[in-house]
Amino acid sequence: MPPLVAFCTAVGFTVAFLTVVVITGLRGRITVHIPCVIATFLSLATTIYFAIKLGTVYDLSTAGVITPIHRTIAILATVSYVLPVITGIRTLMSSVHRRAHFWSAMIVLTLTAAASITGTLMLLWSDKFPVE
Repeated sequence: MPPLVAFCTAVGFTVAFLTVVVITGLRGRITVHIPCVIATFLSLATTIYFAIKLGTVYDLSTAGVITPIHRTIAILATVSYVLPVITGIRTLMSSVHRRAHFWSAMIVLTLTAAASITGTLMLLWSDKFPVE
């Protein structure tokens, strides 16, 4: 499977799982929410793997300033996934942490959307390496 197809498929699964995570979280469906969180992490890891593989197809340095911007946002997004995990565990122990869990999840979603947008721009603005 070509890296771009694999990457787009992984992104699609990640978005689908994130959507279910948000819906089940807002509805308090914990028995579905937690397995979907785990599936989201696995899908995100797969997406990152294929994103790195895209670096062998696209000359990301030709995209200009968007490349370091995207990389910074993508790292922040990935690291930020720790926040809702911590607050989610705390919410399971005491519902007093529910608001912190909600807002940490919103931070993750915002950074993930920003990484998706900047990543798309980076690919659109990059030249492909010549096929050998």
